[in-house]
Amino acid sequence: MDMKRDYYEDVRIFTSGAVIFWTGILLLLLAIFPFVAKNYYVYVVNFMAINVIVVVGLNILVGYTGQISMGHAGFFAIGAYGTIVLMTQAHFPFLLALPSAGLIAAFIGFLLGLPALRLEGPYLAIATLGFGITTTQIIGKIQMFGERQGLHAPDLIIGGWHIKTDKDFYFLLIPITIAMVIIARNIIKTKVGRAFISIRDADIAASTIGVNLTYYKTLAFAVSAFYAAVGGGLYAFVLRFIEPELFSMFMSVTFLTMVVVGGLGSIMGSVAGACLLGFLDLQLRNILEIPYFGDWIRMLSESYFTLTGASNIQLIVFGLILIVIMLFEPLGIFGMWIRSKKYWLAWPF
Repeated sequence: MDMKRDYYEDVRIFTSGAVIFWTGILLLLLAIFPFVAKNYYVYVVNFMAINVIVVVGLNILVGYTGQISMGHAGFFAIGAYGTIVLMTQAHFPFLLALPSAGLIAAFIGFLLGLPALRLEGPYLAIATLGFGITTTQIIGKIQMFGERQGLHAPDLIIGGWHIKTDKDFYFLLIPITIAMVIIARNIIKTKVGRAFISIRDADIAASTIGVNLTYYKTLAFAVSAFYAAVGGGLYAFVLRFIEPELFSMFMSVTFLTMVVVGGLGSIMGSVAGACLLGFLDLQLRNILEIPYFGDWIRMLSESYFTLTGASNIQLIVFGLILIVIMLFEPLGIFGMWIRSKKYWLAWPF
């Protein structure tokens, strides 16, 4: 048996030859993809990658620390608006504006984490939900943020590289996504991550053995907010235009659904959940254009509902997926993977 003698062995990226092989295959596919795929599918992967960043950060808070948040659309908005304003008003370069907006969101997340010391469960959910709604309302009243008219993203130039297309942005976004996922994985494997997990499992016991609840709960909110803001800053340059209505309560619910579907307390589960539901989100927005199924939805809407409501069918689908996951596989996609892995390791017995 391969015994670990040092905690820092946990943060190794490559733990076996098989991991090296499959990681190489994945990186090769990611490098080839934009050259063989249509521009729309490159945009879809960019959208999924942004969801991965946000959901991995949210899972650090919800899955590993046990603190629920339904206001991450607020941090997402802070990152998007903060990055654009820092670039246009303060003339920051993109690679400085993006982490700076993330740090601003992290500070606000730290402040939001203070009520978490006394709130839990539905009370904390309501508090964070209120934060998300309030953030978009405030942004919509400030002239510097374009009020309700929104903001256009500036031209994105890094060095001499002028990023104009989705394919260009892909080569910037994917390395950032991979780096953020690796950092999140290593955070969980260190002393900080073990403190998060101890708070989730039994905060009183964690406090008894010396874990500083005030520090680690607020730190979890700050780290999660940073991830959401980085995702928001990148999202602004995928859309090229943002407005307050984009960052609605349903966006926060969607992020939380991705965490649950992927698997609470699993980094790779977060990646899977974000990719799956991110893809479904984009496809279901044009549900009426799907052959046969779109015609059936149109007929159903005209007979019993309204045709305008059919565009929000993804909310119903996400809700059904969440209900099914909670009933039959609480560990989500990660749980399905664990079950499959155990089955094949024990096969044929």
